[in-house]
Amino acid sequence: MDQSYYKGWHLGGTHHDAMTTEFEWAILRFEQAFQRFMLQVASMCGLGELSSAELVLLHVIRMQEGPKTAAVLARQLNLDGITNVQYSLRKLLNFGLVDKIKGGNSKIWTYAVTERAAAMLDDYTRIRREMLTDQTKNIEHIDKKLYETAKLLSMLTGTYDEASRISATYCRVTPPADGEKGRTSA
Repeated sequence: MDQSYYKGWHLGGTHHDAMTTEFEWAILRFEQAFQRFMLQVASMCGLGELSSAELVLLHVIRMQEGPKTAAVLARQLNLDGITNVQYSLRKLLNFGLVDKIKGGNSKIWTYAVTERAAAMLDDYTRIRREMLTDQTKNIEHIDKKLYETAKLLSMLTGTYDEASRISATYCRVTPPADGEKGRTSA
């Protein structure tokens, strides 16, 4: 891509900076389109009251058909803490979409989808196939491209997580000068 498009762009100082930013913006646009699609399909199968985060959580709970703890769910979703997961689990419980199961002699609770939720998710799967995957399967070498893109995103997830850890460890906030906002510096 012609570097002149990025002249004066604070995130595009080098060609690699500009390409990284293009990639990040593509992810942001994809995320918005993906969420719109998920929520539209969810509304078509009776799950319209859920947020995109709650819908994803419901799918992950059903994944592999076994009950999961809040900590396992947070880990599978790459979340730092379980507070938001616990909040969403309470909402899913109130909607009658998950069951809370006490584990044996343990104080640990697990969560599983209800039969009603499983039926709705089956409908979601059918609609998704009809509206999306039946369309995308015609793209040349799509499965290979999806696999390679997923691998790249997984690798970059680790890189972004590491960069985030480093910045949290080594960056400090400098006190604001008169009339300025605080700045972070390395």
